[in-house]
Amino acid sequence: MTQEAYKARYDAYVALTEQRLKTLCDEYLPVAARISQAARYSLLGGGKRVRAVLVLAACELSGGNVDAAADYAAALEMLHCYSLIHDDMPCMDNDDMRRGRPSCHKQYDEATALLAADALVTAAFEAVANAPLSASSRVRTAAMLAKAAGARGMLYGQELDKRFETELASEEQLLELHRHKTGALILAAVQMGCAAADAPDALQLPLEQYAREIGLVFQIVDDVLDVTSSTETLGKPVGSDSENGKTTFVTLYGLDGAKSLARQHNDAALKALLPLGEKAEFLRQLAASLLVRNK
Repeated sequence: MTQEAYKARYDAYVALTEQRLKTLCDEYLPVAARISQAARYSLLGGGKRVRAVLVLAACELSGGNVDAAADYAAALEMLHCYSLIHDDMPCMDNDDMRRGRPSCHKQYDEATALLAADALVTAAFEAVANAPLSASSRVRTAAMLAKAAGARGMLYGQELDKRFETELASEEQLLELHRHKTGALILAAVQMGCAAADAPDALQLPLEQYAREIGLVFQIVDDVLDVTSSTETLGKPVGSDSENGKTTFVTLYGLDGAKSLARQHNDAALKALLPLGEKAEFLRQLAASLLVRNK
């Protein structure tokens, strides 16, 4: 797959996701409600849509209907966005910028942002429940999303993230943190794509291992960018990890060591795709792009 073909497919997945997000917002987040306005402000304000792309790519690789899976992709983006709104609030990371604009609580207010995020959670599950896929697929996907987002997944990671603002995390504790906080939704993305396509284990298991590895790559690169990038490029404050006293891959391994670790996990992700052959080429290029991203 050429770089042009990869970009065209990525852009097509993003366009499909954006289209469904706008349609679902009109259905589940009516603009008459201020909390819906705030939710739409954050949800439709751009972003890489990596998780949605993974849903659609896993579905297509597994022979499923990408258009039908778009509601799953949109639901995952809704749930991810709720986590970002909460992350930015003063009681969490206290960040004033997100995606180059004021954070939701700065654009509106803390109470509105809190409720807007809650509205996105419920809208996400409503989107899954009403997706144009089989009942068994929808039930499995709702369970996957709940597990990934809850106290066994992302929320536990967020708890650990707060804990290690005041405690120095070990290497294993940091890995555990990010397998949950960042990795859980990335793993859910390929699982949801496979559920949309009723994929067999022979396809799903390599994709899950790939997702576990790129989830760590994504977070390690995030930690590197927090040190090396600028607020203008990232669209959010840099240096906030250091200001909050967080243990990061950079504080544990140094800048060069963190970059080396990211390459190791990227190599492991590529190795996981070997059983899938040429049809996994898009995912290989996605992994490569995550390794060298600058925002």
